[in-house]
Amino acid sequence: QVQLVESGGGLRPAGGSMRLSCAASGSRFSITMGWYRQAPGKQRELVATITGGQIANYADSVKGRFTIFRASVMNTVYLQMNSLKPEDTAVYYCNAEAMGYYYWGQGTQVTVSS
Repeated sequence: QVQLVESGGGLRPAGGSMRLSCAASGSRFSITMGWYRQAPGKQRELVATITGGQIANYADSVKGRFTIFRASVMNTVYLQMNSLKPEDTAVYYCNAEAMGYYYWGQGTQVTVSS
């Protein structure tokens, strides 16, 4: 059983920056982790993922603005969000895939004011 603990989130003005972090426990291996987001009235969507081998994947809407990277501590990832836009406002969920199962964090609110 993998458990995810998220931190970060809050309110920023447009153009600002924010960093989210997610720590996964319960896996002996380096696992694929990522971030998804869900805005009010919209479906949950991929933001970025990173494999244990450091291969990152981004949604087109965040390419060049967001960076996902792994910490030196195994199974801890960060999402650095720069040049924030009001349309980035959403609840951000950490996700992890381990042995064919998918796990979710509790979600953290990110609000970008115009």
